[in-house]
Amino acid sequence: MYRFAIENLNKWKNSKNRKPLILEGARQVGKTWLMKEFGAKEYSDTAYINFDSNSRMQELFSADLDTNRLILGIELYIGKKINPDNTLIIFDEVQEVPKALSSLKYFYENAPQYHIICAGSLLGIALHEGTSFPVGKVDFLKLYPLSYQEFLMATGNEQFVELLNRQDYEMVANFRQTYTDMLKQYYFVGGMPEAVLSFLEEKDFNEVRRIQRHILDAYGQDFSKHAPNEIVPKIRMLWNSIPSQLAKENKKFIYGLIREGARARDYEVAMMWLNDCGLVHKVHRINMPNLPLKAYEDIKAFKLFIVDVGLLGCMVGLGQQTLLDGNDLFKEFKGALTEQYVLQQLVTLTDISIYYYTNDRNSCEIDFLIDNGEQIIPVEVKAEINLKAKSLKTYRDKYNPQLSVRTSMSDYKKEGNLINLPLYAITEIKKQLINQEIKKEKV
Repeated sequence: MYRFAIENLNKWKNSKNRKPLILEGARQVGKTWLMKEFGAKEYSDTAYINFDSNSRMQELFSADLDTNRLILGIELYIGKKINPDNTLIIFDEVQEVPKALSSLKYFYENAPQYHIICAGSLLGIALHEGTSFPVGKVDFLKLYPLSYQEFLMATGNEQFVELLNRQDYEMVANFRQTYTDMLKQYYFVGGMPEAVLSFLEEKDFNEVRRIQRHILDAYGQDFSKHAPNEIVPKIRMLWNSIPSQLAKENKKFIYGLIREGARARDYEVAMMWLNDCGLVHKVHRINMPNLPLKAYEDIKAFKLFIVDVGLLGCMVGLGQQTLLDGNDLFKEFKGALTEQYVLQQLVTLTDISIYYYTNDRNSCEIDFLIDNGEQIIPVEVKAEINLKAKSLKTYRDKYNPQLSVRTSMSDYKKEGNLINLPLYAITEIKKQLINQEIKKEKV
């Protein structure tokens, strides 16, 4: 299956100021596969080292971090010579040997000719705990589950991705049923590579659910194996409360729904642990939509989403019969699946920040606000064809944004500075911004 991240990796490879790269992402989003695929396609050779339970690598990096000595040790370990010009060096589960992370500084400073990429299932935890490597000596790239467009490509529908990219929305509307049917499948299957691969091979939704349950069980085992014992129950309770939090009309996260009397400070470490693992996306509230949005962030108010829409459906026991019930799937538990889906697509876009808005009276809520550094774009999410959006109208009347987006099951439509973007085309929002900037320049 094709991952758009390959394009980012190629840019990294050809960069004049290339640094060792750290690939971040939750467990089982495909980091190991991506690194190996990139090595196989773009290099003559790959030196793959898994640091998990690897005593030899532990010993190698426990002494000094002289890069010549480290390269020699790696060559002895893999049994072949490393040519810096055409060999990709992969450090997998690198958090298991913290000094290997520290060595990246010296590779950047003393041996920049080597192409080194690192990943680890719990790498975010290791970085947060202060594993020693200096900021500015490494590059970062985040990997997420397959997006809807990557799902289309994996299922052999590349031409429909090309159609979206051409922004030929009149032609897109002619094939809306295909896009909608595939979107339903994506809601159920999600973007975890193992689930997608099983669906491609078996077309068995029951098997997809089995795999998703297995992934969720693996996450639970990570809680027990890697988190401090005293916070494991809190991690589980917080994690398991997310579906009910999203099922509310107002999706603001409320600690009292975890258990009666729960307070933020009781779950602060558990929240940080889930966030560092890449298992949750925290979207903070903004009460004043001014640039930069970060300056107006309400750190006490946020919505919490999980890593994958398919896993969310599995957590709530969503049955495959919903795939047959018209467009009801998009409205399941108050549109929570749809909001999760939209957020999951937006986070794959680069150079934007994502928040949500409510006024002080909570009488106006905008599902997402996007900050691209130059303007703020309100995004209203509708789980059906009905386009009435009272909050978006209130927001637009008050703040007069240059561009507003309403995403729904309706076809593309532009009314002044308001665009209705079909749910299956939500990632094209970035092209809408580019188009707008081009028009402004022409004027």
